[in-house]
Amino acid sequence: MGEDAAVADRTSQDDALIRALYDEHAGPLYGFVLRLVGGDRHRAEDVVQETLLRAWRNAEQLRHATGSVRPWLVTVARRIVIDGHRSRRARPQEVSVEGGAPLEALPAADEIDRALRMMLISEALGDLTEAHREALIETYFKGRTVGEAASVLQVPPGTVRSRVFYALRSLKLSLEERGVTA
Repeated sequence: MGEDAAVADRTSQDDALIRALYDEHAGPLYGFVLRLVGGDRHRAEDVVQETLLRAWRNAEQLRHATGSVRPWLVTVARRIVIDGHRSRRARPQEVSVEGGAPLEALPAADEIDRALRMMLISEALGDLTEAHREALIETYFKGRTVGEAASVLQVPPGTVRSRVFYALRSLKLSLEERGVTA
């Protein structure tokens, strides 16, 4: 295959990837961004469009990603909103035709970060076996002791300890694959 054919094939693959990303993620991403921009539909559409443009520019990286790319898209969209907020603060205030909500009404960055972390953890938990996931849920999320979790799961306490150990190790690897570092 010649160089021109290879470029055309790569472009075709990139276009297909972006179409698939748009079909799968544009709606939820738009809803997320709409909340960030205080209900300003035009800004939300612009942010989603810019996010998908950046995804297209990083198509090769996204094609090789494991798991869902939604956390990546949400992070990029959030950064675009934050950058827009910062650049507007440096200029005179814009007058909105629709009178959208003030930027102070946006959720705090900590809340957004927490929501993103929860999305990543939920996806990573989905990668675990059912037995490992149940052991983590009983001990970490429900706050049960090993003995209580063993009773609920109807397995010996040593099995619970072992499952929690291996579940945490697998969870760590899964999160690292998604770009989360300790």
